[in-house]
Amino acid sequence: VQLVESGGGLVQAGGSLRLSCIASGSIFRFKNMNWYRQAPGKQREVVATITSGGYTNYAESVKGRFTISRDNRKNMVYLQMNDLKPEDTAVYYCKMGATSDSGYWGQGTQVTVSS
Repeated sequence: VQLVESGGGLVQAGGSLRLSCIASGSIFRFKNMNWYRQAPGKQREVVATITSGGYTNYAESVKGRFTISRDNRKNMVYLQMNDLKPEDTAVYYCKMGATSDSGYWGQGTQVTVSS
């Protein structure tokens, strides 16, 4: 399984970005998908999860601003990020599998929010 993220970039505070992650293989629709992020000097943290059945869960810090979605026909998962804040600056990673599993990871995409 390979995961490739895209959509990161530089945005001003209050702006929006949409991250995308495409997965290879045929198991995508059976797996939970997650977005994590890691800011400089901080531990990697889970931002949002979507189950194979479409249930979603979010970190408290992004609730109401970020939306995770998936398209099983295209093997893709998305993270719509609105009202971005400087503290959202991080490398964002796509991960396939439960948060408790080692899973499969993408290479990450940088999101930088300027104040």
